[in-house]
Amino acid sequence: MDTRSSSTTNTGSLLVAESVSSHIQQAQKLYSFSHIVAPATKFGSNVLPRAAAMLGISPITDIIEILSQDTFVRPIYAGNALAKVQATQNVKVLSVRTTAFEKANVDGSPNATVINLMEEKEVPPPQTLTEFVKENVSSSDRPDLATANVVISGGRGLKSAENFALLEALADKLGGAVGASRAAVDAGYAPNDLQVGQTGKCVAPELYIACGISGAIQHLSGMKDSKTIVAINSDPDAPIFQVADYGLVQDLFKAVPELNRQL
Repeated sequence: MDTRSSSTTNTGSLLVAESVSSHIQQAQKLYSFSHIVAPATKFGSNVLPRAAAMLGISPITDIIEILSQDTFVRPIYAGNALAKVQATQNVKVLSVRTTAFEKANVDGSPNATVINLMEEKEVPPPQTLTEFVKENVSSSDRPDLATANVVISGGRGLKSAENFALLEALADKLGGAVGASRAAVDAGYAPNDLQVGQTGKCVAPELYIACGISGAIQHLSGMKDSKTIVAINSDPDAPIFQVADYGLVQDLFKAVPELNRQL
C-alpha cells in the first residue's frame, strides 16, 4: 500500500463541509426536496449535520431500516439497542448505513435526474472559513475495505505492524481486504483508514475473520452485520466469540500460517 498526497485545488475546496452544505441549502431552496439523503460515511457525517442545521431540520443519522416515508430505525448505544424514530418535519434529512442494505440491482441507465448545482444561476458565494490543503489517498491492489466480500482484521494480539503481513498474505489468497481494531490502530500496528468499528468503518462482508481481536463493543458495532464471522483468539472468554459463527481458540501465530498453507 502506498500513500499519495494531492495539493490544494479548487475542486477540493468545493468539497469541504462548509461549501457542500451551502450548496445543499441552495438546492433545497430551488427544488424543495422531501428527503435529503447521504451515506453515513465520514464525509456524509461531516456534511449532513451542518446542512440540516442551516435548513433548521433535525437529522436522523445512521439509519439501518426504512419503515415508511417518515419512520426509520437507527442503532443507539453502540448498536446494543435500536430506536424507531419518526420525522415530523416536512423535510427529512437522513444518513444511511450502507452496509445494512442489500446492493441494488441496476439494469440499464439509472432513472435519477442529476443536477449540476454549479450551473445554476444562484450559486452560493465561496466560503472563507475553511481551506482545503491536501488529501492523503492510500492506494492498494486489494479490494476497498468498506465494500470487500472478505475482510481479514487484526487486533492488539498481532503485537506489531510487521506481523500484519500474516493477515495480508491470507487476504491476498482469499481476494479480501485487511482491517484492524482500534487498539491495533492506536498502537501503530495499522493505519487509521483500516480501522473497523464505531469510530472507523462499518463493514458487512460475506466473510469476516477476526484475528487477535477481543471484541470490544465499539469494534462489534462496525462488523456484526457480516454474513459469516470467524474468530481466532487464544482467550476462550473473549467477547468476539459471542458473535462469531465459527470460533478457534488458538494462538493466531499458529492458526493463521497454517490456514495460509492449507489454502
